[in-house]
Amino acid sequence: MPVEDRAADTWEPLVIIADLAGGHWPSRARAACLAMTRNEVVQDEQTTLKTRLLRDVRRVFEQEGNKEAPRSQDLLAALLQDAEAPWAEYGTKGLNAYHLANLLRDFGISPANRRFENGRQAKAYARNQFFDAWARYCPDPAQPAPTADEAALARPTHGKPPAPPSGTLPIGPPSGPAGPKPTR
Repeated sequence: MPVEDRAADTWEPLVIIADLAGGHWPSRARAACLAMTRNEVVQDEQTTLKTRLLRDVRRVFEQEGNKEAPRSQDLLAALLQDAEAPWAEYGTKGLNAYHLANLLRDFGISPANRRFENGRQAKAYARNQFFDAWARYCPDPAQPAPTADEAALARPTHGKPPAPPSGTLPIGPPSGPAGPKPTR
């Protein structure tokens, strides 16, 4: 696997310096280059797979009439039905709920317990959790970008929001700087 493009531009000066240094350095530099670029290829493939998952999930939401929160099992079943998608062969037995959660975790998307119309509780993915990831990683050219309010709703909030400031600000008198009064 030859090193090309950006990786070649990055590694070329380092390999040249290693060649000038001589000894064991040229072989070590080339081995490090190959190891690092292989790792980048694996990461790129994983990123591409995650982006594919986002696109496929969007398609499922559209086919289901943009439900607010489909059950994880229903989402998985719809993903596995696509014969051209890689999900039936993902892992050893195909995509499952654990794999789905792991792939979506990097986007800040996770399932939550929801109560459905039949009174049963199940894990589900809320549609609004996907807005930010869809806008960033696979924007739909037919759809306008989500508004700031929609994107803010899609981001998880942790804890309470800060309380608004109250009272007056500690500003000194108009005649001079605020500070301790001189003692007599």
